[in-house]
Amino acid sequence: MLDESLLDTPEGLAEADHRGLLRGAAEAGARVRTAARHATEAGVGELKPDGRPRAVLIAGPGAAATHTADLLGSLAGPGSPVVRLAPTGVAPAAGALRWELPGWAGSVDLLLIATPDGTEPSLSLLADQAYRRGCSVVAVAPPGTPLAEAVAGAHGLFVPMATAPYDQEEPLAASSPGVFWALLTPLLALLDRIGLIAAPPDALEKVADRLDQIAERCGPAIATYSNPAKTLAAELADALPLVWTEGTSAGSAGRRFAAALAELAGRPALVAELPEALAAHGALLAGPLAASADPDDFFRDRVEEPPALHARVVLLRDRPIGGLTAAPAARDVALGHDTAISELEPEEGGELETLAELIAVTDFAAVYLALASGA
Repeated sequence: MLDESLLDTPEGLAEADHRGLLRGAAEAGARVRTAARHATEAGVGELKPDGRPRAVLIAGPGAAATHTADLLGSLAGPGSPVVRLAPTGVAPAAGALRWELPGWAGSVDLLLIATPDGTEPSLSLLADQAYRRGCSVVAVAPPGTPLAEAVAGAHGLFVPMATAPYDQEEPLAASSPGVFWALLTPLLALLDRIGLIAAPPDALEKVADRLDQIAERCGPAIATYSNPAKTLAAELADALPLVWTEGTSAGSAGRRFAAALAELAGRPALVAELPEALAAHGALLAGPLAASADPDDFFRDRVEEPPALHARVVLLRDRPIGGLTAAPAARDVALGHDTAISELEPEEGGELETLAELIAVTDFAAVYLALASGA
């Protein structure tokens, strides 16, 4: 059950936020600026690449590395494949995870390692393996870790992860906004330098500015009725979110939102891209999860029984290119099945700015849902 009264009690939210999630979301813009400065100090801007790599390989534990690889792949497009190296192992622990380079990886490929830990023995071995294969190696991780030493030994480039003092107070959630932006930003700067994506310093500054703006609009002191993140959290209180995305980068934001709901709030969500989502989730809207599936639900005693779980569509979309959009059809399908719909569309700006806005609002929503439901 969601305690909606908590959403408009900043002191209560702060007391419930044992993992520092709200603070991480609010400081996302500052984290981007710090991470960009670390990338500059590490020498990213001085690199003289010989050309684009054949493939970009990304390794790292947990949701942060997965989201980073997903987003970079969306931004890069077909220019160079972005491949996440999924770990194997018996447990999601630093000493148990194992990474291996694919057999085809060689001197024309680039290995990126992104981790908020840096003590994973297998990542250090991976850096050494990449060096022996001739792969270029770049890593973002906390300074002073075994991985930093391994990357130096592999003649790679190491960028210290932008951390805050309170990061050591509680275990870092992989879906934490602070972790995500600290790992992603240096890699954006790097891939801009090698010509794979467009993320120059002024674009990263605009991303930081947009994240600051969202923090002001979605902060805990802003009432629910004028706070898009709190509003979305309240709308998803007793719902199964069907996250429908439109636009390449919106897909990455939607997948991150679903992962954040699972890790931070303990809530399931399904993600699909328009227009395929209409067919993929059509049966869900026509089945027992539809709002009209239980005609007696209106008369149920909410005190004695928990409310029934119904689907709710969450539409995340970029501004359509050429005016082509499946949004009207999505609204018709949802409303035709008596299913409520929430929509988020960023304000105008560059691709990175609009993507940052979608990620920031949904990050705040996942955090509020987690805090108000006691997750």
